[in-house]
Amino acid sequence: MKISPGTRLGPYEINGLLGVGGMGEVYRARDPRLGRDVAIKILPSEVDNAELLARFEQEARAASALNHPNIITIYEVGNADGSAYIAMELVSGSSLRELAAGGALPTRRLLAVAVQIADGLARAHEAGIVHRDLKPENVMITRDGHVKILDFGLAKVVAAPESPASQIPTSIEPTRPGLVMGTVGYMSPEQASGRPIDFRSDQFALGSILYELAAGRRPFARETSAETLTAILREEPEPLQSAAPGLPVAVRWVVERCLAKDPSERYASTRDLARDLGHLKDHVSEVSTSAPAVAQPLPRRFGLPWPAVAAAALLAAVFFALASLRPRRAPEGQPARFPVTIPAGASYAPGEIERGFSVSPDGTRLVIEAESGGHRRLYERRLDSEEWKPLEGSVDAESPFWSPDGRFLAFFANGKLKKIPAGGGPAEELCQAPPLAFIGAWSSNGTILFTKLDPPGLYSVPSTGGAAVRLLAPDPAQKEANLLWPHFLPDGRRFLYVAAGGAGSCGSLRWIRKTPARSGPSIRGWNTPLPATSSL
Repeated sequence: MKISPGTRLGPYEINGLLGVGGMGEVYRARDPRLGRDVAIKILPSEVDNAELLARFEQEARAASALNHPNIITIYEVGNADGSAYIAMELVSGSSLRELAAGGALPTRRLLAVAVQIADGLARAHEAGIVHRDLKPENVMITRDGHVKILDFGLAKVVAAPESPASQIPTSIEPTRPGLVMGTVGYMSPEQASGRPIDFRSDQFALGSILYELAAGRRPFARETSAETLTAILREEPEPLQSAAPGLPVAVRWVVERCLAKDPSERYASTRDLARDLGHLKDHVSEVSTSAPAVAQPLPRRFGLPWPAVAAAALLAAVFFALASLRPRRAPEGQPARFPVTIPAGASYAPGEIERGFSVSPDGTRLVIEAESGGHRRLYERRLDSEEWKPLEGSVDAESPFWSPDGRFLAFFANGKLKKIPAGGGPAEELCQAPPLAFIGAWSSNGTILFTKLDPPGLYSVPSTGGAAVRLLAPDPAQKEANLLWPHFLPDGRRFLYVAAGGAGSCGSLRWIRKTPARSGPSIRGWNTPLPATSSL
């Protein structure tokens, strides 16, 4: 059937050609029944084999089953005069390919696009659908910046992560071994080699797109398709640190994780990927272009036995593992380490327990204790700057720690637990905290925990202030002397702490869950003593 302006295709009137792709031609058309313009995708008339026709119908079923603002809306599937077609939402704007042609995008705009693509992919993956041909040509950007993912013609229905099989029926057979489907340059290594794929293949394609948007060039582009496929399988792209030096390090980590050759090193859930990108987008002005500082080891203080110090160090390691964005591999030859200079005219002066520094929850700011003019106070700097700022209200401060949203700093000073705004300001007293109180943790539900040695235990106080209450006391039956280093888990209800014994005893790591229905906390996790010969 010849298609030209004015042609009737079922109930639709064709107005003109919009574009041509590997899976068919796309026309602008008018639906007189609803008085709206639509896009009509038609399988080329010269292609009539059953496999391509079945794949075309697969696109309709897959895409129409997804109801998401970042995925194209399918209106109807039909056949007129031997031409199979799909009527879909008409998107006014430009393709991501046209946007990418202008060179590297600013970080803010890159993340605005990335979040929407990842969110749409997460919805498809949760429905058990893998796109398999994600590329800039298949992503449209409307005039108001809204993203639409197009063309699920190569989609493969797979088992959804939380169900034994997809709820979307399909008669398409699984990809045959050795059959390569997709677009060279954006294929994952497993896709390029004809191996079975899953949703993580789309993550690799998204990583390739984001690399291109950040660096202004494709990560694996070579002179021929064969050389490009070889690069995808065996070579690493130029590190973004040099290809896109202005890209914040946290964004680089996300892109590099998506581009991991081994699917198991990518995200276990595309929803997690979307959340990470969303967090970076929301904090783009705060995201550092430098790597975080490396914490120094903790020496023995307060007469604590070495195993307790080892346990504390282990807990600190757990803290940084939980607080990090996601597990990642450092690019070869690029250690994420750099020196942090002390404020001019000051000396590093941590308190008795040597916890004289704290990194903000988003990993962009560092606070340390330093002494100048005979007084210890807190100094703050961004990790992408060398300029230190003394914080008002922090005179004699020890053991600083951040609120979960990064808006406040709490610390111990002059027998009290206090807090100030993150940028400094008048100190607000929260509760009495004598000199033998130290090491605090601030939960997302507004509770602060801290250690106290006399009487020993973990104490809680609302972040708005009030009387401190002993929440947990050492267990004499377990030969516990002190409870140290509390750290809240992300739910704000559970926390880790170190149960330290007396001299010559071992420390142990505990997991505590606060149960609202009970009068006190319950020990529900591990309590594994560290051997006396433990070393780090």
